[in-house]
Amino acid sequence: MFSLSVRVTGSNWKNGGEGDIACHVLSRYTNEQLETSQTDGYHETMKEILFATGNSRKIIEANETLKQYNITVNSVRVEIDEIQNHDPAEIAKAKARAAYDVTHAPVVVSDTSWEIPALGGFPGGYMKDISDWMSSEDWLALMARHDDKTIYCHEHVVYFDGESLQHFVSTYKGKFINEARGRVDDSESFERTVILYGDQTMAEQLADGDIASAGESLEHWKQFGEWLQGNS
Repeated sequence: MFSLSVRVTGSNWKNGGEGDIACHVLSRYTNEQLETSQTDGYHETMKEILFATGNSRKIIEANETLKQYNITVNSVRVEIDEIQNHDPAEIAKAKARAAYDVTHAPVVVSDTSWEIPALGGFPGGYMKDISDWMSSEDWLALMARHDDKTIYCHEHVVYFDGESLQHFVSTYKGKFINEARGRVDDSESFERTVILYGDQTMAEQLADGDIASAGESLEHWKQFGEWLQGNS
């Protein structure tokens, strides 16, 4: 096993100033991730790419999807301040640039934004902060007067190698229900009121350890895998 730990100082992305932020990078390469694959009678080395996340379920999802493209991701933890922007794609792109500034190596990031048509596209890229302020009951009250209970989840994947920046996005449709279901956790609110697929709320899926991304098909990772495979 190989590990890399780096601590650096960078610019403050939220305020756009010269303030210091601490960035901690931890990359772990396991024997399993460094294995080669058997293809058409010969061993072909898996292409490795850094994935800036500390979410173990996202790493599993990415690797399970990308292995068909002969790609494996290695986890890198990068702590930075995210920018604020009405365009969620710009937030994801900024994360990729910031991750590259720390790793100095090709890197991929993933990000999620949400869109509620009945509320004019709210909350966009601000779901994380808004969910900290709102309870499950607040979400139910907010949606009670709307017939359209649709919510769209946009899963973003962004690759940056210092020159080429590539953005991939897939959209998954979910719905609000009329009662809160699932585990009660201070870090989760709308998750108890939204079903993405199947008949369980996000909170119920999270309790079972069955969810990291919104869609079962993980089309966002397939888009990235097809592009990287064709441009390697």
